[in-house]
Amino acid sequence: QLQASGGGLVQAGGSLRLSCLASGSIFSIVDMGWYRQAPGKQRELVAIILTDGTTNYADPVKGRSTISGDTAKNTVYLQVNSLKPEDAAVYFCSMVVITTARLATRYWGQGTQVTVSS
Repeated sequence: QLQASGGGLVQAGGSLRLSCLASGSIFSIVDMGWYRQAPGKQRELVAIILTDGTTNYADPVKGRSTISGDTAKNTVYLQVNSLKPEDAAVYFCSMVVITTARLATRYWGQGTQVTVSS
């Protein structure tokens, strides 16, 4: 399972750092990512990182976000700077995991609310 933390109320222009810890029968991690869903909108990718360090960012956060991962700790982080009201959403972490049974499975965290005050 994935446990996300770090959301909350942030002023516009401020920063936030989200963390997500994976636990359970994990053999290895294929990729780690963050998604977000605003009210009335579809869930969208924010950023993703592969185990070789390759990252990809959605255009709305590119240049002001950093995703990092620690596969030894089964943890992924997301730092977003210069927050805008449109960044407000429920943020979900997600990982593609190879389980100890050698099955590839995508897991989702429970979501953490980010509210941006203007």
